[in-house]
Amino acid sequence: MKDIAVDNIESQREENIKRNRERLRQLGISLTPSASSRDAVKRPPPKKRKLDHVLPPSRSSARIASTPARPSYFSQGDDGKDVTSKARKRGPHEAPKKTRVPVVKEDTAPMPVKDIESIRAGWTSWVPTASPPARDEDYTFQFRDQPSFRPNKSPEEMIREGCFGGSYFRPLYSRRLGTTVFDDHKELPSSWYSGLDVSKYLTSPKYDVEINKYRVSSGQSIEEWEAAGWINHKYDIRGWFQWYCRFYMGRRCEDDERQISRWRKCVGDSGRWRRMLLKKYVNMGIREVFDDGEDEEGRDVSPVMHQTCHHWGYEIRQGDLERFWN
Repeated sequence: MKDIAVDNIESQREENIKRNRERLRQLGISLTPSASSRDAVKRPPPKKRKLDHVLPPSRSSARIASTPARPSYFSQGDDGKDVTSKARKRGPHEAPKKTRVPVVKEDTAPMPVKDIESIRAGWTSWVPTASPPARDEDYTFQFRDQPSFRPNKSPEEMIREGCFGGSYFRPLYSRRLGTTVFDDHKELPSSWYSGLDVSKYLTSPKYDVEINKYRVSSGQSIEEWEAAGWINHKYDIRGWFQWYCRFYMGRRCEDDERQISRWRKCVGDSGRWRRMLLKKYVNMGIREVFDDGEDEEGRDVSPVMHQTCHHWGYEIRQGDLERFWN
């Protein structure tokens, strides 16, 4: 009985198919696929073209979207190319290696007012606990308690020669603290900037490349440093250079080791910026260091790298270059 039922269902299905085909024929609808449709069925799917660049993520958190673009220590060289592009050979489809930016683990919401006031007090309540540094025959500073920290530019020299586009001590709004800081340059010894136009060399609202010693733009803004997590608000709301000024004046704090470690990695004996600049001299066959403007016939050796090193309290000296050549 079951087989008979199945046969009946199958025969009924075939009759329905014939009846439907006849109706389609009467309507002028053909069931035979066209050549183009057959080709479309048989044609394999197109291969995806490999991209020569890495696409940005399609989604990001609201917190990340609200922050400025991530800063990078990599600057453009004299020819407009990234100075790190020659660090190693890349494949034709390999994207350039990007700077690793520290993850900001702290909440970026403003702190309560009472915490801000206590932090503000900490910025100005410190007293010098270390003696001034000595300077050796190479004009390198020697700090007795930090022998690995050996800048050869004092904060005063950096200010007078021109650094940070003259805007380092401009009024600064901290997104982290939700407050604006201004006039904190007045804690510096007045002798450091006497005779200078403070509104040009320290508190300019705009970054002016003509103020910089090498007449080029270099580095990122303090706001970008804050967004990257490089600012320790408890000690120095403006970051590295403010820390260096206070360290030079004799302050010592828990943030010293971190800042000195950053200095060593940038312009210390094996610092990446120092080595890249010295290598630039060697590649250009230059054996003598000169200040831009003094030797008009000399070739410029990456003013951007020079200005970057200058921002970190270091300048290439003849002895450094000779040792690197050897």
